[in-house]
Amino acid sequence: MSNETKNENTEQVEVDGGADVPVRFDTRIAVLLRDDLETWQRLNVTAFLVSGLGTALPEVVGEPYQDADGNPYLPMFRQPVLVFEGGKEAVTAAHERAVRRGLPTAVFTSELFGTGHDRANRAAVAAVAKDRLDLVGIAVHGPRNSVDKVLKGARMHR
Repeated sequence: MSNETKNENTEQVEVDGGADVPVRFDTRIAVLLRDDLETWQRLNVTAFLVSGLGTALPEVVGEPYQDADGNPYLPMFRQPVLVFEGGKEAVTAAHERAVRRGLPTAVFTSELFGTGHDRANRAAVAAVAKDRLDLVGIAVHGPRNSVDKVLKGARMHR
């Protein structure tokens, strides 16, 4: 992982005396997208993938927000989401490593671009064996070193 990646996975927290100090997260949230997707597809796939992590892993979600006028806002992840890209082979290999390691993983297959709702999405994935999924993206969460190993060969998204 690059220094850029390491720096994006820290948070400023207040300690006694009111000073903010950087905190290094023990876990990582990462999305890996196939590098042949259109821009709108990359954005759509990323949004769908991270929604799965946020609902299944409540510990990655922070507290709700509120502005100075008292207007409430939804909570978001409490740590950065790192977005990577790679070829079809890189996404397939990362998926295999994530499943083998038992990491919480969300998948998005090419078939999901043609479905119109959640039930159809789940049916499209259920109809294909793991090794035959036409993956266009995955999201994973887990210990930093495990996620780094899963993403071996991928590069930060540009």
